[in-house]
Amino acid sequence: MGKLPPSMRSSASFALTNLLKNPASSQKPQVIPQSSKKKKPQAIQQFPKKNPQPRSQSPLVTFTSPSLSEAKTLFTSLISDPKKAPSDLRFYNSILQSFSSVSTLQDAIFFLNHMVKTHPPFSPDRSTYHVLLIQACKSSDESLSPVYQILNLMNTNGFPPNIVSTDISVRALCISGREEHAIELVKDLCRKDSPPDSHVYNFLVRHLCKNRSVSTMNGFVRDMKEEFSIKPDLVTYTIMIDNVCNNKNLREATRLLEVLSEEGHKPDCYVYNTIMKGYCSLSTGGEVLDVYKKMLDEGVKPDLVTYNTLIYGLSKSGRVQQAKKFLSVMAENGHFPDAVTYTSLMNGMCREGDVKGALSLLEEMEAKGCEPNSCTYNTLLHGLCKARLLEKGVELYGTMKKSSMKLDTGAYGTFVRSLCRNGRVAEAYEVFDYAVESKSLTDVAAYTTLESTLKWLTKAREQGLV
Repeated sequence: MGKLPPSMRSSASFALTNLLKNPASSQKPQVIPQSSKKKKPQAIQQFPKKNPQPRSQSPLVTFTSPSLSEAKTLFTSLISDPKKAPSDLRFYNSILQSFSSVSTLQDAIFFLNHMVKTHPPFSPDRSTYHVLLIQACKSSDESLSPVYQILNLMNTNGFPPNIVSTDISVRALCISGREEHAIELVKDLCRKDSPPDSHVYNFLVRHLCKNRSVSTMNGFVRDMKEEFSIKPDLVTYTIMIDNVCNNKNLREATRLLEVLSEEGHKPDCYVYNTIMKGYCSLSTGGEVLDVYKKMLDEGVKPDLVTYNTLIYGLSKSGRVQQAKKFLSVMAENGHFPDAVTYTSLMNGMCREGDVKGALSLLEEMEAKGCEPNSCTYNTLLHGLCKARLLEKGVELYGTMKKSSMKLDTGAYGTFVRSLCRNGRVAEAYEVFDYAVESKSLTDVAAYTTLESTLKWLTKAREQGLV
C-alpha cells in the first residue's frame, strides 16, 4: 500500500476493506465423430486420455437427442461385448443421467428398465433412482405426482427413500423455484415418520428466507413445530435473523432474538453481530450500543467484528468521540484495530468535517503498523474534496495512483467535480482515464459522471456562478 507523501506529513496539525455430472478427465477429452456411412444415435462418446485408474477409462456418453429408440440402440452397442462392458455403477448412472436430462421422465424410466433387462450385470441401487428423482423434482408439473412416482418406484424395487432422498428432493425442488412443493413434500414425509434432518430443514428455511415472504418462512417454522414437534435450532434462528436484518426489519429481528432465548438457545457472537449490522444500516448508533451492552450482559464475548461493527455504527451516526473510546477497549480485550476500524472512524470524522483529524488518524494508523487499504484512501479523498482541500486531495490521489489503488464511485465523482469546479478540466480527464484503465468503474459510469460534471460547469459559467 502507498504511504502519505512527505508534503502531507509536514504539519502536525494536518497529517494523513451437481449430484451426478459426467466426470471430466484432467485432460480435454477427444470427441470421436460418428461414422458418416450409417446414421447413428445422436449421442457423443468421449474417451478420456490415458489415466492410471482403470475405472475412469470407461467411455462417457452425452445424449443430444430425446429419442428413446436411439438411446436403446446406443446402449445395446456399448454392452455388445460383455468382456469390454464397464462394471462401474457410476458409468451406468451417468448414462441414465445424461439421457434423463434431455428426455421425459417416463422415457427415462423406460430406458432404465431397458438397461436392466439387456445388461443383467448392471444392478441399480438407490443412487440410480436418485438420478430419476432429481429429474422428477425439476419437472414443470404443477403437482408432486412425478416425485411420488419415483419414490414409489424406489419402494417397489427395495430402496425405500431415506434421509439422502429427502435431502436431494428438497434441494432439487428449491433450486427449481418450487419451495411450496418442497414444504408439501417435507410435511408429507413427516407424516410418514420420515422427518428431515437439521441440514435439510435449515436448507429449506434459508431458501424460504431468500425467495419467499417472512410470513411464509414463519408459517413453515410454526407448522413444523406445532404439527411435528420439530423445533428450529440456533442455526435456524441465525438464518432467520440474518434475513430480516438484511431487509432492515429490526423489529422482527428483536422478536426472533427473544424467541430464541425462550426456546433455550443462547445467542452467540455471530447473532449479535448480525443484529448490530442491521442497526448500522439504519444509522442508529444508540441501538447498536444497546445490542453491545446486552451482549455483555448475556456473557457473550465480543470479537473483532463486534468492535468494528460498533465503531462503524457509532461513527456513522455522528458519535465519533464515543466510538474512539472503544479503540482502547478492544485492545484491552486482545483485539487490535485494523484497517476497517480506522477507516470507519475516518469516515465519521470526515462526515463531521474533521478532515484534519482523519489525516492525523491515518498517520497514527501507519505508525502502529496497520496498512491502509483503498477504502481508507477513498474515504479520505472524498472527505478532502468535500472540505474543499483540493490540493491535499490531488496529493492523496497521486499516492493512490502510484500504488495502483482503485477509485470507488463516490470518491471519483467528488474528485472530478472538485477539479472541474476549480477549472482543472484537463486533470479531470486524466482521472477519468485512470478510472477506466484501472477498472475502478465501467467506461459508461466513469464517462457519465464526467459528462454530467462538464455540463454543470458549462451552465454554471453561463450564469456567472464560477
